[in-house]
Amino acid sequence: MTIISVQELSHSFGRESQILNNINLSVPEGSIYGFLGANGAGKSTTLKLILGLLRTQAGHIHIFGTPFYKNRLRTLSRIGSFIENPSFYDNLTARENLLIQQKIYACPLKNIDEVLELVGLSQTKGKLAKSFSLGMKQRLGIAIAFLHKPDLLILDEPTNGLDPNGMIEMRELLKSINQIFKTTILISSHLLSEIEKLATHIGIIHRGQMCFEGTISALMQKNVAYKKLSICTSNNENAQRLLPYAEIHDTALVVSIRQEQDIARTFEILAQNHIQVLDIDTEKTNLEDIFMNFVNQ
Repeated sequence: MTIISVQELSHSFGRESQILNNINLSVPEGSIYGFLGANGAGKSTTLKLILGLLRTQAGHIHIFGTPFYKNRLRTLSRIGSFIENPSFYDNLTARENLLIQQKIYACPLKNIDEVLELVGLSQTKGKLAKSFSLGMKQRLGIAIAFLHKPDLLILDEPTNGLDPNGMIEMRELLKSINQIFKTTILISSHLLSEIEKLATHIGIIHRGQMCFEGTISALMQKNVAYKKLSICTSNNENAQRLLPYAEIHDTALVVSIRQEQDIARTFEILAQNHIQVLDIDTEKTNLEDIFMNFVNQ
């Protein structure tokens, strides 16, 4: 089943500022969908349109198999979210913040203790939210979004500003929610390395247009021809001058290969100029390499 289906979604701010151009997006049930793009690519605008925080100008949005605007309140009752920054009352504790949300959601009171334990905030007791670390605030935002045990979580840059340890904790938390509760998660980010470790499906947006959508394995297969060779030569400096697509990293020459014939051409150039190849290694293509390949096309 497709949880979110977006077709030909376009949006502009003013007459000349088009943010989205015919976006098509499909989020499968049970997936962690990583929505990737640089700052300003259109990620937050897309998520706001999906949640009804912006009025749709062109295109169609279906959530849980039905048109969003025809079933808006019922649909939103099955969604948890935070966009850009989690919202809560600074002068209240984590529990007090959740008590307010529990009354709004009309969900069981026991959910409060369950989500506090889930996000690792059960020991904060009387500590006010304004004294929380950034990581704790992000986790409180997740607790609020997940309090009513929604079928879908939509999160905009939940790891933004976190230190490496905080990113790991957030990643493991979202994996747990997905695996234990079978919650579908749509998460936007510009942190490619984190999404690579978290997501099952990927959507890449660049300048308001979708570049790719599918599983991570499909993305890797699609870009199998894009690889890097790490070459140690008898004269790396001269080799770099001969190969404008190469860079010197430490003691090796790193060559970006976009077509298979580039490999033969690289070694031909080195041989013609009497530069010996001493060692060769193939670097694994990662999500960052593939993303840059898309946006530089």
